[in-house]
Amino acid sequence: MAMEDERILSRQPLKHLQEYMNREQVSFYLIFTSDYHQSEYVSAYFQERAYISGFTGSAGTLLVSLTDAWLWTDGRYFIQAEQQLQGSGIALMRMGEEGVPTLEQFLEEQLQSGQKVMVDGRMISAQTGRRLSELCTAKQAQLISDRSLIDKIWSDRPALPDGNIDVLDICYAGESVEQKLKKVREMIAQRQADAFLLTALEDIAWLFNLRGSDVSYTPVFLSYVYLTQKEIHLFVDCNKLSAEAKSSLCACGVQLHPYDDAERFLKRLGTAAVFFDEQHVNYALYGCMPHMRLVSGQNPTAILKAIKNEVEIQNLKIAHIKDGIACTKFMYWLKHLRDVSSVDEYEAACKIDAFRREQEHFLMQSFETISAYGAHAAMMHYSAVSDSCAKLDPHGMLLVDSGGQYLEGTTDITRTFAVGNVTEEMKRDFTLVLKGMLRLAGARFLYGCTGQNLDILARAALWQRGIDYKCGTGHGVGYLLSVHEGPNAIRWKSSEQKQAVFEEGMVTTDEPGIYLEGRYGIRIENELLCRRSVKNEYGQFMEFETLTLAPIDLELVDPDLMDQWEIDRLNAYHVRVREMLTPFLNEEERTWLCHVTRAV
Repeated sequence: MAMEDERILSRQPLKHLQEYMNREQVSFYLIFTSDYHQSEYVSAYFQERAYISGFTGSAGTLLVSLTDAWLWTDGRYFIQAEQQLQGSGIALMRMGEEGVPTLEQFLEEQLQSGQKVMVDGRMISAQTGRRLSELCTAKQAQLISDRSLIDKIWSDRPALPDGNIDVLDICYAGESVEQKLKKVREMIAQRQADAFLLTALEDIAWLFNLRGSDVSYTPVFLSYVYLTQKEIHLFVDCNKLSAEAKSSLCACGVQLHPYDDAERFLKRLGTAAVFFDEQHVNYALYGCMPHMRLVSGQNPTAILKAIKNEVEIQNLKIAHIKDGIACTKFMYWLKHLRDVSSVDEYEAACKIDAFRREQEHFLMQSFETISAYGAHAAMMHYSAVSDSCAKLDPHGMLLVDSGGQYLEGTTDITRTFAVGNVTEEMKRDFTLVLKGMLRLAGARFLYGCTGQNLDILARAALWQRGIDYKCGTGHGVGYLLSVHEGPNAIRWKSSEQKQAVFEEGMVTTDEPGIYLEGRYGIRIENELLCRRSVKNEYGQFMEFETLTLAPIDLELVDPDLMDQWEIDRLNAYHVRVREMLTPFLNEEERTWLCHVTRAV
């Protein structure tokens, strides 16, 4: 290594990057939170933004100039980002706040004619890449997307993940690969396309009834698919495939290629009409297809995957019983601590994780458990660290957001617990959140509604008090896949990613909250299964069935703030929790459960 390179590598990552930018005469460098597949959660290899900035949230974009840097993130991470960016010289850009420009608006204002903007084209979507290219062209600047500077400064970068890939049995998947391929091919033909380029990892795992371990908490594997009416090409590290997985793929006529051969493969193809999702296919792959007729739209696999079949639904109900047992045992443990101050946030997280591991067919957590006491709960995605987290005290509240990956499906639940004395204000805020959760869960609505139509049900009681939360109300949940999956979601704000019409079989979370910086946070979260309801002269009505089974802490409920419908819904929910979980508890736990789910 040259002496100059050694000098640069001895400095902090941000300074390293800026020095290499100066060498390359690059004015701006963009780092997105992503991998080559536009995944939400990524393996250690792809955590470039965290490496450069020190901000570890799951969403954010870093813009670096030769002298400055700016980080854009959303309301879930404002508090965390403010803390983690202290002393870094990186300015926090609070997305959605009044007076805060978007990344593209800011870059357009800063960019001068003749300057260079660099981004790794593999780490951004085709849609984002096209917009950046148009912006640079309009400003008479240059976009460089065919190389990365991060490898030059990240000397100890982790290796690409190499976890095993195994078959998900039909008793869990509920539908064969052949059946899924037939549906996808029919949908591609309807779009007048000859082929389909699929790069979304959850969709690929779903399509082939395979599960991997390349991403923490999400059992997917790095891969690409090129599908025609007659051929299937899968780009994957074949060494990861189990013998059963290879046999299953061979039986379906899948042709295997090395993972890193996708770009070369696309460049060699003829002038086919290729369907692709420009929000998932990366800009580098998009650039390999200038000779093709490109048909853009949402991956057909996304909607097929979101609508759970009856086998998946029945398995999910089993998964939620198991998860409910774990969460209820955790609540019993927490409420029976002799000295709550002997436990810290990290130990509480480990405890609920341990109760899950006791359940049959538990594979892993579905995300890192959030165990947040007091003011920490105001940070929506707070993560407790063993040597620097808060001790519990016999007053206030503990928020625990956790979930599991079981062979029977994916779970996600949040409960907020009183750990001692609570104020009337805390009880008021908890009850307002509870009212919103119950109102959304009890919705009946005409077919054709999206989450944008329903979000007000969760927020109404809060908005009446002039309170809001800076995030969506709910997200889709996969089946032994990602805990966050579209296209179904519940949020009142419109966005580029259109919310899907609710279909029977979709699973969506219901999780309103209140987050008061420096004081406390409250969230109550259940998973909802969309079902058909009555059909009459007005049309097909839809409704939700609650899958999650765990007590809601009545010590925090103020019934005087609830109407009779809400009280009846809460009581009915607790009756169901008792009925479903009592057979799996010991005598002391059963007696206690009967008390904590008593009628209000």
